[in-house]
Amino acid sequence: MLTRYVRENLVWIDCVSPTPAEVRGLMHEFGIDPLIAEELLLPSYKPKVEKRGDVIYVILHFPIMRSMHQTPEQEIDFLIGKNFLITTRYENVDPLHSFAKAFEVAGVLGTDTTTSHGGHLFISMVRNLYQALESGCSTVHRRLQNIEEHIFSGDERRMVAELSKVGRTIHDFKQSLAPHEEMLKSFEPVGTRMFGAEFSYHLRNLEGAYERIRRTLVNLHDSLTELRETNNSLLTTKQNEIMREFTVLAFIFLPLSFIAGLFGMNAQHMPIIGSHYDFWIVSGGMATVACTCFVYFKHKDWL
Repeated sequence: MLTRYVRENLVWIDCVSPTPAEVRGLMHEFGIDPLIAEELLLPSYKPKVEKRGDVIYVILHFPIMRSMHQTPEQEIDFLIGKNFLITTRYENVDPLHSFAKAFEVAGVLGTDTTTSHGGHLFISMVRNLYQALESGCSTVHRRLQNIEEHIFSGDERRMVAELSKVGRTIHDFKQSLAPHEEMLKSFEPVGTRMFGAEFSYHLRNLEGAYERIRRTLVNLHDSLTELRETNNSLLTTKQNEIMREFTVLAFIFLPLSFIAGLFGMNAQHMPIIGSHYDFWIVSGGMATVACTCFVYFKHKDWL
């Protein structure tokens, strides 16, 4: 499916899972190299920056939340020309919908004077995608704050799984965004030759937006590590306390088991056994031993 947006002499065409016929039409209309046009039909698993003729071909992958999608990232292909931008994607990308609405409104009102060619439009679009990722990082930050509250309220065991889920999200974000730095640096000399020296200034701003997300992810990963260590320490401490209590209880019942076994022997001349109130005497002795052990362990602060 193709959606065309036009603002004065600038054209943006958004393609969602394009058909071969649609790709051939774009190839003839905008002079796209057949090798690049062929790549638009199927997803690519590696990012790239490539210039063919008057078209710059850029492939970038953007991370998404797993809870909302099956895959951890989405691919967007950019075909950048002097007077056009073609984006190709293979599933719904929410930030592009909001960008399309803003693009149409700015075109009607004539309020946007910064997107004069395809390079400017590409930078505006990627910056919008980075802003959406910043919102995703804010969501992860709030999840970490919620986990911290549960950790210190005594819910350490359940937070082990929650920390693992957040850790996977941060890992997905870092893995998807890792190639962006190299791709943006590779795009700078190609874009500068096509759009002029002043274009490098806008690219540096875009690289700054990427760097902010990268630093945010580093901080989130550090916070995750600290929370995980704290949670593990509290969980280990709680488990050690439980094991200590069970050990003390075992030591309390050990002499009682010895006494019960001693008086359970089939000896002919067993003291106490056979006399009046023998059961209560033995039971009372065992209770006295148990109370003595309990008081001693409590005095030693083992309980």
